[in-house]
Amino acid sequence: MPRRGSSEDERDAIIAALTPVIDGIVATLGTFCEVVVHDFRRPDRSVVAIAGSVTGRGVGGSMSEIGMGILSQGDEAADELNYVTRTQDGKLIKSSTMVLRDSGGAVFGALCVNLDITAITQAHTMIGQLAGLAGGQAAVPTTTFGDDIDAVVASVVDAYQLGQGKPWGELSRGERLELFRSLDERGVFAVRRAMPQVAARLGISRASAYTYLSQARTGSDLSEEQQA
Repeated sequence: MPRRGSSEDERDAIIAALTPVIDGIVATLGTFCEVVVHDFRRPDRSVVAIAGSVTGRGVGGSMSEIGMGILSQGDEAADELNYVTRTQDGKLIKSSTMVLRDSGGAVFGALCVNLDITAITQAHTMIGQLAGLAGGQAAVPTTTFGDDIDAVVASVVDAYQLGQGKPWGELSRGERLELFRSLDERGVFAVRRAMPQVAARLGISRASAYTYLSQARTGSDLSEEQQA
């Protein structure tokens, strides 16, 4: 039988082994590359090692909503490879997120590689225009990267409401449930501090927020008095 705490020791050892590796990856790929080690045991400040500077985060920074989605999947999480997002300041980022598992198969973190492909994309567009082959560019989702998990949560909530085109007070009961269902599926509530932040962002009480989440998860309707 493994001694108590051996799993934590193993996870600590994996993270410690990766820390010097990420510096080598960035040194090889160049200044447009960033590599991040996330420890899901501390989701509010999951960045435990970082090399390069593409997203502007530092050690102690938070995961993005992509990381929250992986966190919410638990041990069923799979690698997310070669996806493209846009930062709030307009950078195009090509990323791959590889989950970290201990010897028992439990997911406890992630290794993320972020490449700033803004200049490459601009050059590709210019060459296409010169060749007369330019076409419409597919929409790229915007992702919030930052050191503050509250800012990430707020961005996810705001993006949903912006997509609906109306504030919380004008959403129907079904739309409110769908909002909480969507936030839950994206892993927002896997972060410990998320619920108070979501409630404050929507202007509702924490009790109401917990009720909406419970109803969204069970698929049942809310009574009229629970809609405040």
